Amino acid sequence: MRCPKCGSQEDRVIDSRASREGATIRRRRECAQCQHRFTTYEELEHEGLMVLKRDGRHEEFSREKLLSGIRKACQKRPVSPKAMDELVDHIVATVTAKYETEVPGEVIGTLVMDGLREIDSVAYVRFASVYRRFQEATDFVNEVNKLEAMQ
Repeated sequence: MRCPKCGSQEDRVIDSRASREGATIRRRRECAQCQHRFTTYEELEHEGLMVLKRDGRHEEFSREKLLSGIRKACQKRPVSPKAMDELVDHIVATVTAKYETEVPGEVIGTLVMDGLREIDSVAYVRFASVYRRFQEATDFVNEVNKLEAMQ
């Protein structure tokens, strides 16, 4: 691992522990050259899992892209980063348990909307507006009415 301060590749691991219910390993490291301490996270790669998009294209499944979409939906909302990470962890675990090589994008979108509905209704409507490609203001109103009926 390259030191973020001096660029040296020599370091030692000071501490390791499971993070996010065992989904990742957190390692505390110290640079052998400048003694700068830094943290790294190690997680399982889901190689080969492809997302089948609406237009028929295939794209590699990306936890980072999933988290980015959820962050955008939750922007300026009272949703903690921990809640977003937990939602992403739940979706990743669900998808990788059920699908080995290819997952329909609709499955991921539905899981995100279900999770956001429980976390924050505004974030849910934001995500739904992009995911369902709302064209008019009435689309928003209809979605909010559905959301209110569920509560």
